[in-house]
Amino acid sequence: MVNSRLEAPAVAVLGGGGGGAAAVRACAGCGGRIADRFLLFSMECYWHTRCLKCSCCHAQLGEFSSICYSKGGMILCKNDYIRLFGHSGACSACGQSIPASELVMRAQGSVYHLKCFSCATCRNRLVPGDRFHYVNGTIFCEQDRPGAALVALQGGSIMADQKVC
Repeated sequence: MVNSRLEAPAVAVLGGGGGGAAAVRACAGCGGRIADRFLLFSMECYWHTRCLKCSCCHAQLGEFSSICYSKGGMILCKNDYIRLFGHSGACSACGQSIPASELVMRAQGSVYHLKCFSCATCRNRLVPGDRFHYVNGTIFCEQDRPGAALVALQGGSIMADQKVC
C-alpha cells in the first residue's frame, strides 16, 4: 500500500490473483481481470505488476523492491516525487524548513515555498506559466527585471530568462 505521508512507502504484493471466483480482481491501470500469480495493492486499488507505473516517467513500479508515492492523484517513483515535491530542506528566500510533503518552486537549483517564490521588487507571487528573471540569486517578475546598467553596476550577470513550469 502506498503511504503518501512518506513514513514508510510501500507496495503490498499479494499472491493468488488466479484463484477462484472470489479472487477475481480488476486492475486499476488497464481495467482487465487480474489472473496473474501476483497482484499489487496500492492506493486502495489492485494492479497488474506491469500496470503500476509512475505517472511521470512511466517506470514500472511493480517490481518487488520498488517504492512508490502518491500525491495529487498521481503515482510516482521516488525520483519524480522528489523532483516534483522537493526534499526536506530550507527555503532559499525565508530560510525556514520545507517539509518533504509540501509543494515547492525551483529556480537554478534553489528551492522555495510556494508563498516565497515572488518578485523581489513588487512581491507578486509567481505561479507556473509566469516568466521571470533570475539575477544574482534574486527573482524578478518580467515587469521588474533590473536594467542592464543596474546589473553592470552590481558586477553581476543576467542569467537566461526563466519560465516557471
